[in-house]
Amino acid sequence: MNLKDGVRTADNKVSEEAKKLSAFVRDKSKSLVDRLECFEDIMNLEVGDTALTRTKTLEREFNIRQLYVKYEGDNPTGTQKDRISFAQAYDALRREFDVVSMATCGNYGVAMALAAHLAGLHCKIYIPRSYHTERIEEMKRLGAQIIRVEGDYEEVVRISTELAAAHQWYDANPGGLNTPLQISAYSQMALEIFEELGDAPKYCAVPVSNGTLLAGIYRGFVSLYKRGKTSRIPKMIAASSTKKNPIIQSFLQGHENCMDLSPQKIRETKYNEPLINWHSFDGEEALYAIRESKGEAFNISDKKMREMSTFLLKKEGLRILPASTAGLIALLELDERLDFDPDRFVAILTAKY
Repeated sequence: MNLKDGVRTADNKVSEEAKKLSAFVRDKSKSLVDRLECFEDIMNLEVGDTALTRTKTLEREFNIRQLYVKYEGDNPTGTQKDRISFAQAYDALRREFDVVSMATCGNYGVAMALAAHLAGLHCKIYIPRSYHTERIEEMKRLGAQIIRVEGDYEEVVRISTELAAAHQWYDANPGGLNTPLQISAYSQMALEIFEELGDAPKYCAVPVSNGTLLAGIYRGFVSLYKRGKTSRIPKMIAASSTKKNPIIQSFLQGHENCMDLSPQKIRETKYNEPLINWHSFDGEEALYAIRESKGEAFNISDKKMREMSTFLLKKEGLRILPASTAGLIALLELDERLDFDPDRFVAILTAKY
């Protein structure tokens, strides 16, 4: 297989100010409190506060009012993964770990490698032997150690988690003890949307893989609502590759819990790979979010994702990873079915192409 987890090789540039702050963070002769403050400054400079843009071209094309897209490609490595990677690097630094480790098929690895590099941490990245991505070279340039392991992604997560426990490394894998931290990091996106719109949107559509992103955004909106900041909690729309994601299938089949799929029936392509898995590590959290918000779940084909990616480039000038468009497609399909009244609608675009 020659599967590529999406984002094309990038420079992963950070500002000169961030580089100067990193030099201080990496200097262990300085106090930990001061180093943490400097790393927090790096996070504030580089991560989050991504663009929320009203897409009038799409509104006219699909006859929908006030459609916004939040473009996570603005993050340093081009995906939303920077949010959780920098949060975990900060946590590892705070708890005085020297090594951070995790499994990846591409994008998350680059994000973690950059965050660890800026924090002065050693980074061990486990990748399934069958996966090939241009982003491995980026990880290496950022000083990460790449370890190839037999098995699929879910198996490699298990192996790397066990090794982290055995060697007392910081475990940055999904679905573990750090799930609350990852959900908290993603919840910041809800605050950013609220600050731009002044309230929560009617619907918020998210492409789904492990479910952490959708669960985090939902938690953020719940917090805002409970604090009296918003008048409502948006209905969450989850979308993924057709019949290749446990969260989507569990919701559509009416299961109470997130049920695993058969690994033998999962087929990766260069378009769907960032979305698919047979086991979603934060599936229960995501399933809860869809149900509690009275949301919806959609299966989206490779063809539709590819066509939407091309459409966004031509009409909006956005270079979007095809898999990243799944939520947007689902939102537009739901509008076609329900004919939304005028309101505000947000789709998360998780990665650049």
